[in-house]
Amino acid sequence: MKNVTHSFVFLAHWPFAGSFGLNTDILATNLINLTVVVGVLIFFGKGVLKDLLDNRKQRILSTIQNSEELRRGTLEQLEKARLRLQKVELEADEYRMNGYSEIEREKGNLINATSMSLEQLEKSKNETLFFEKQRAMNQVRQRVFQQAVQGALGTLNSCLNTELHFRTIRANIGILGAIEWKR
Repeated sequence: MKNVTHSFVFLAHWPFAGSFGLNTDILATNLINLTVVVGVLIFFGKGVLKDLLDNRKQRILSTIQNSEELRRGTLEQLEKARLRLQKVELEADEYRMNGYSEIEREKGNLINATSMSLEQLEKSKNETLFFEKQRAMNQVRQRVFQQAVQGALGTLNSCLNTELHFRTIRANIGILGAIEWKR
């Protein structure tokens, strides 16, 4: 410590006009050398450092501007995508509603067609029942008529004798002759 103060005191006692000489005090010369080196670095390095900082500043600014432009472009694309999404959602809702309407319409058509088919089947059933009833009644009539004719023939056969039979034949021939005569 004593040497450090001694060197500062020694510097203070230098004469202003003097000769050039070597200073053997290491601490004093180091301080002077450091001051000179720092001064030279500041003087010559100031421009280089300033250029480096300006370049770095320009790169940062251009990166920020590019980022801002990308952000704006992304926001525009996002807005367009939102608009398309809304449009697609509206179309999907429209298709869904149209689909529901179409389903309801088809359901109504199916119900109407089924109802008409049931009515036609009912009508066909009733007609079939009517015709079957008519056929059954005709069969019963035929059978009753056949039985009546057979009964009448049986009665006639048992009651008729040959003479009565010939008289009936002659009467019928007479009726037929009269019919032909009128023609």
